[in-house]
Amino acid sequence: MTDQDSAARQASVSPITDTAYLDVLTEFLAHLQFEHLPGEVVERASWVYADCLGAIAAGAQEAEMAALSRRLAGEAGRGPASILGAGLTAPALTAAFLNGTAGTFLELDEGNQFARGHPGMHVVPALLALSQQIRVTGRDLLTALVAGYEVAARIGIASKLRMSMHPHGTWGTVGAAVAVGKIMAYRPDQLREIISLSTSLGLSTSRKTMLEGGTVRNTFAGVSNHMGLLAHHLIQAGFSGEADGLATVYGSVIAEDYQPGEMVADLGIRYEITRNYFKRHACCRYTHGTLDALEQIIRELGRPLVPDEIDRVDVRSYSLAAQLADREPKNTLAGKFSIPFAVATTIASRSSGVASFRSDKINDPAIRALARRVTICEDEALTALMPAFRPARVKVHLRDGTVLEGSTNVNRGDTEDPYGPGDLAEKFREVVQPLLGETATDALLLSCLKLAETENAGELLAPFGAVQPFTSND
Repeated sequence: MTDQDSAARQASVSPITDTAYLDVLTEFLAHLQFEHLPGEVVERASWVYADCLGAIAAGAQEAEMAALSRRLAGEAGRGPASILGAGLTAPALTAAFLNGTAGTFLELDEGNQFARGHPGMHVVPALLALSQQIRVTGRDLLTALVAGYEVAARIGIASKLRMSMHPHGTWGTVGAAVAVGKIMAYRPDQLREIISLSTSLGLSTSRKTMLEGGTVRNTFAGVSNHMGLLAHHLIQAGFSGEADGLATVYGSVIAEDYQPGEMVADLGIRYEITRNYFKRHACCRYTHGTLDALEQIIRELGRPLVPDEIDRVDVRSYSLAAQLADREPKNTLAGKFSIPFAVATTIASRSSGVASFRSDKINDPAIRALARRVTICEDEALTALMPAFRPARVKVHLRDGTVLEGSTNVNRGDTEDPYGPGDLAEKFREVVQPLLGETATDALLLSCLKLAETENAGELLAPFGAVQPFTSND
């Protein structure tokens, strides 16, 4: 029996007491090798890597990101790591922050419904920066991605963040630190130290930022990636954390009801990255059930809906979705976290893609008028179906008295209704091709999906070096 098999078996059959679970977890992480990963895990991790690249490069084009990239890259100076989509380079810590921030800007990054957050974008940017600073094989990068994703997602599963908290910038910091530690071949004791240390480097985030359109929220994942790399430097310099930072921070500080057994349950048997979801609607995941039900209505109607024919739209969904009730979003971020606006712009624009959430749509009088005719309320029976399901019930009332109904229990992209490779490739081309062109985009996607075959993962990012750098008169 290998060390990996032994750790997995211990995690699945042994009772977990005190801090012993950290020994089980870190032994597993330290001995995890690419050869241990099932084919399904490797394939999904490759798609997560590709999906994150696309979301980062597209998000980098937003005006705020362009301005921030210019400012920070100018201050930090040139470095080995690419700021994807910006045509700039910077030191690894700066690039990890900027890429992580860009990656959440358009609400296109993948996530995990069981963790209630987005592990991939909290791990990949740190690995991108590190892979350009030191030589990393594709196999080692994928293994580190799986390890970091696993820890981040399991913290989200093992604890209940306070309802006033936003999950970005919290447990993702630990995931980034673990991924970096794995690349740097940390021993079990070093992994245990970096886990507890990085737990204290997370943010105390506010859920209101997303609901009110506070774009500081977009930096939270960037901070996690920056802090994941910083944690490595702190460990190497001799800094330390507490004995079990996870239990303290996620049991009493920003979360409660921490269940340490969840950190090791079926470890090495169930990989959280295979239970992820990918996104095609460019808005908060909590809107997706509603938009999927709306698509069902339009498909069954056999024609697009017209705003002027609609009297009102009634939506029932689960508790977290019901919070997204703002009918007058003040900016693009607030629009992505508003079910009334998401419904209205999807109907008027005939799409739920990136362009449907731009400023011109936010300020469109017809879309805003329709959004005011959309209501969202919680249905406790639907809330009870979480986290396995993300249900929604939609009724469109037309002015002629017709009522159109649609419903769903799962979101497209979830493990129960996954997007296929063709869907994910189409999304990648949509967001990357405007930057790189058709030929380079297809070549990059193929390289991502064959990441395990490359001897130098950092070289895969070379096509972004051809992007014209942002310029400014500042």
